[in-house]
Amino acid sequence: MRRRSLLFAAVPAGLVTLAGCNDDTSGSGKAGASPSASASSVPPPKIVDGPLPAITAGTKFGEKPTVAKGSGDPSENLAVKTVIAGSGRTVAENDFVQANYLGQIWDTGKVFDNSYDRKTPLLMQLAQGSIIDGWRYGLAGRKAGSRIEIAVPPTWGYGKSGNPQAGIKGTDTLVFVVDLIDSFNSKSSSKGKVVAQSDAAVPKVGTNTDGKAPSVRIPKADPPKKLVSAYVLEGDGPEVKANQAILCQFEGLVWDSGKTFEATYGSGRLSQISLEQMQQVVKGLAEGVTGKKVGSRVLVVVPPDLAYGDNPPSGGPVKKGSTLVFSVDILAAM
Repeated sequence: MRRRSLLFAAVPAGLVTLAGCNDDTSGSGKAGASPSASASSVPPPKIVDGPLPAITAGTKFGEKPTVAKGSGDPSENLAVKTVIAGSGRTVAENDFVQANYLGQIWDTGKVFDNSYDRKTPLLMQLAQGSIIDGWRYGLAGRKAGSRIEIAVPPTWGYGKSGNPQAGIKGTDTLVFVVDLIDSFNSKSSSKGKVVAQSDAAVPKVGTNTDGKAPSVRIPKADPPKKLVSAYVLEGDGPEVKANQAILCQFEGLVWDSGKTFEATYGSGRLSQISLEQMQQVVKGLAEGVTGKKVGSRVLVVVPPDLAYGDNPPSGGPVKKGSTLVFSVDILAAM
């Protein structure tokens, strides 16, 4: 099981968005520490420049940093410093951020969590209730590609209860070094290399990269009997593994009617889909994105035996025996 970061205040909603499966946390690792309930109701902090401990080693972006113990008393405010300025997109509240990080206690210098050793960046939403408020306020307005150092007082960290599991007391100020790798919002889309779509027997998907829904043209013919999974835009990221979750934009349509039954495009949201959970809902969709590269747009055509079969969601355009068509932009994997 993958260890969940201590940073999460709660499990982000929407791990499976397609009808027929409830959100849960299976496959996402051990339960992590949560801030006290009052932590999300505190007023916004005043943001100051310091004090902040020195980064004594691992000073380049992407390197695991070594951070000195705090000197003297920390600020009662939220101290934030851009150590390395990036040139990527500016992060806003409610965006998803992909980042490596290290967290330690101000007074002792004890490291309580880091993603560098796991070799897996954290992907989280800067939203109230999803992440500690010190990150929510400290990272908003910063650019992707930046290294940020933050000193978080208990008020905007784990509250008066602290996190005994991690050795964090309710009076501890926490120091984080965060390497912002990328950020995503509801206007994000894949930006991979265009791949020729030459098979007239399968749908054609648009290649626009402006965050708007790509066109999906379904041929007036019988659907394929077997699963189809093909690149529309081929990204250059790592291949998605079957035990991961993806952050994506998607649209799902019914082959026979061409009607959309679910989509994120234009909805103001992104979707997080656990592929292990999706195996229990629309197995063909999970199989269709597994092995595809992050940063890609993928066409997936799912025959009934790998979709809802004879048990479709009630009240929608999906009927018994429907073949489903998906356009999926794989923005990130975790």
